[in-house]
Amino acid sequence: MESKTMSEQNMWLKLPQKLTKQLNLEEDDQVKITLRNHDALIERAESEMLYQRISLFWYILPALIGALIFNILFTLHGNTQIALSGKMSLATGTILLGTIMGTLLFCIFFIRERRNQTNPFSKNIYWRNFPVIILSFGLILGLGLLGLFWLFETMFDGLSFDLLTATIIFFIFEMIINYVMILAAFSLTPSMLIRVFTIVIVSGVLISMASNTSHRWWQYNLSFLGTKLASNSWQFNITLMFSALVMVALVDYIFVSLHAIYPHAWRLNVLRTLLTFMAVDLGAVGFSPNNAASHYIHDKVSGFLVYFIIVLIIGIRWLLPGISKEFLSLSYTIGAILVAADILFEGVNYLSLTAFEIIGFVLSFSWIIILFHLLQQLIDRGSRSFYVKANSSPSQN
Repeated sequence: MESKTMSEQNMWLKLPQKLTKQLNLEEDDQVKITLRNHDALIERAESEMLYQRISLFWYILPALIGALIFNILFTLHGNTQIALSGKMSLATGTILLGTIMGTLLFCIFFIRERRNQTNPFSKNIYWRNFPVIILSFGLILGLGLLGLFWLFETMFDGLSFDLLTATIIFFIFEMIINYVMILAAFSLTPSMLIRVFTIVIVSGVLISMASNTSHRWWQYNLSFLGTKLASNSWQFNITLMFSALVMVALVDYIFVSLHAIYPHAWRLNVLRTLLTFMAVDLGAVGFSPNNAASHYIHDKVSGFLVYFIIVLIIGIRWLLPGISKEFLSLSYTIGAILVAADILFEGVNYLSLTAFEIIGFVLSFSWIIILFHLLQQLIDRGSRSFYVKANSSPSQN
């Protein structure tokens, strides 16, 4: 490989055969070297052109098809003036058609990336996790559009458009949605999947809290949001079940990658089992809401979540190789606060049930997110290193 600079010499780097195979390099191919302080990152030169190689066809044509469907539906319905929000409105059409088409495009490009193996993350995703990732990104897109148009409705109450203007606005939204979802399929990484897990559970819980403000849910408990007495309780329960599925997919990917670095680490297998059972238990909480018919099961599965967290916090010192003292200190501090909160709730009746549940949820959820980031860093530290020889010669210019 030849590198030309402003100096009076050329530089050749002799790349190992394993590296050329990993980068899928052929003769006369170029590689890109990025200098970061005293480190160098080598990648295919074409990778920086990845997004530019996508034809505008994928952004514009689905948007045109969606706009045509949007226009036909409202024409058949006899609407000549389209409201910004409501049952038959610009918001409804954009949320429904945009979510469907955006998710479909994400699915197409995610499969293409996995087959072409241009994204090292997507090629390591098993097909069993494929539906979870697709549905999770579709759910996030839908929640995002719901929040966006709720904001528009608040800002522009009573606004409406003629059919042509509404169709043009829909077309613009659809193009943006298509671009964002294709971009997400290309740039999917473990860190992004961790953010997906965070966004799904946090946004779902916050939306449930906001929609039940009039019910004063905090006078009961956090589980009230998933009961029949709550408004749109399905949002809260679906959030927990989807979060559980994303967590299972994330655990599966992380520990498959760790197994390649630590093939005989039985302690990691124990940690993987605990996290997987914890994810399943989280889904069970959403599957069995705190209604009268399932109250007993709900209490049991909710209690198991607490046990899983306690076991993980106590055992993380032995289950995770190379753990830092800072994370151990943080873990024990969180564990101590959870125990103190339990004493204040059950022992002296100082904390209400709602306060105790919120404290436990925030601390436990935060600890799990930090743990996932540490596991991802463990994978990154296990990345393979290659040594190359560099030779210089006088410039031929």
